[in-house]
Amino acid sequence: MAPKSTLKKILGDLPFTAEIDWILRSKNRPRNDHFNLDRLQRSLKMARTTVEPIARKAKRGKQVLFFATLHYWIEQSAYLGLALAGLGHQVTLLTLPYSEWHKEKDGFTQRQRVLHTKDALAPLFPLVKHDSMLDLRPVTVLPAALQADVKEVSLWDVQYTLMREEVDMNDAGDRALYELRIQRNTFAARAAFEYLQSNKPDVVLIPNGLILEMGMVFRVARYLGIDAVTYEFNDQREQIWLAQNSSIMQQDTDYIVDARCHLPVTEKMFERVADLENARRGARVWGKSKRLWQYVSSQGAQETRKTLKLDDRPVVMLAANVLGDSLTLGRDIFAASMTEWITKTVQYFAGRTDVQLVIRVHPGEKLVPQAKSMGMVVREALPELPSHIHVIGALDKINTYDLIEVADVGLAYTTTVGLETAMNGRPVISCGETHYRGRGFTLDPNSWDEYYAMLEKVLADIPAYQLNEKQTEYAWNYAYRFFFEYPRPFPWRLMNFWDDLEVWPLEKVLSDEGLAQFKDTFDFLVNEPFTWK
Repeated sequence: MAPKSTLKKILGDLPFTAEIDWILRSKNRPRNDHFNLDRLQRSLKMARTTVEPIARKAKRGKQVLFFATLHYWIEQSAYLGLALAGLGHQVTLLTLPYSEWHKEKDGFTQRQRVLHTKDALAPLFPLVKHDSMLDLRPVTVLPAALQADVKEVSLWDVQYTLMREEVDMNDAGDRALYELRIQRNTFAARAAFEYLQSNKPDVVLIPNGLILEMGMVFRVARYLGIDAVTYEFNDQREQIWLAQNSSIMQQDTDYIVDARCHLPVTEKMFERVADLENARRGARVWGKSKRLWQYVSSQGAQETRKTLKLDDRPVVMLAANVLGDSLTLGRDIFAASMTEWITKTVQYFAGRTDVQLVIRVHPGEKLVPQAKSMGMVVREALPELPSHIHVIGALDKINTYDLIEVADVGLAYTTTVGLETAMNGRPVISCGETHYRGRGFTLDPNSWDEYYAMLEKVLADIPAYQLNEKQTEYAWNYAYRFFFEYPRPFPWRLMNFWDDLEVWPLEKVLSDEGLAQFKDTFDFLVNEPFTWK
């Protein structure tokens, strides 16, 4: 007897087999597939009924194309689509019913996922129209610029999946994953190109907008000159990050700097930032988050010096990111990767016995044990670690905020620790394309020569590069805008979506109470200009 997977592959190549099986056998069975929208399907009819009378009274809005893939994004997008429809927008939800972006699925299973998604989303009609990308007829050839985009995004997909920056095309596993991502991203780009040209929406709404098919749909929309809004979530519930005509994962904050950072920071604002920083320093959760940014509370600068056996030589702290995090992809400036930057940096400091280098591995590595540790990168660069170089592992009982206090100089790629080090008045050399770079409180080399020259100058006279009062105050001003004005109020975070839906059901979101909190955010999601209350 043929294996089940082989049988499905054979059946997937035959017309109507998946559809007939779905109608006669699979439709009403409990789903064992990881791609499961049963809970969504059970809830949508009542949700649509709630929104219909509100939508009838709403002023006609924009033509919104909402793209979603992966079952959890589809769940959330269905409700967000209904909310936008309730505000008068004509919403089409375009789905790509994949569950495993890094694994190839047989055609039989994939076609049944399309049928399952159509059934699950059917109750949205007529408020929200649904189309499946797998039903589309893609264009035959992509423009050269989009072909280049496919290659770039596919490489990021591999790095994101493997949680490492090195991709070896001579390795069978790496190569197979890259080719799968090329195949899927090419299809998504070709299908989106045809669909967007034919339908011409006013705005395309896309989660993430950097990696996977979400990144490709964003690239196609911008290539065609169609406005695109992307969004993601931070650690706080009832908040959303969003960006207009850029990927939110690039964290472009120019607009908020231009509009807000010239305004003074009040004492109350300073206190709010300090409260957040103190919570992180104290290894406490803050606000509506369950995330711990540190796993050990502050022990104080002196105790930390004693623990690490630091002497009176100047201390340089290098704060690392988690490899493969989509917040680090595409952020290289003069280094080919964060790995290369750290490798060359520790090799440089191996010969600088006049200073002490402390490398803080990101505590977030604890949450992604499959990622290549930056500690391993250091060990590969320096198999025998000199006594003046210290590596603080993700699980080591050292608090990053004690290291900020101990440090005389900070080195950062994209981590927010660079911003927080500048808030303490320390000179920070910013080496990746991070949102706070170029704001006037960091040192920003654009080449390896500039980087090494800057290290020499700063280490030769550290006091001369300490931030002045105006620079430090501006760093605090920027931090307030980034932590408290860049995120916008929003009812349903992706994580714990169904729990959030209980707190904020659609009727409450679209009530006067809900709209007082969220209406501006919904407007920004359809590309209305940003405003601040």
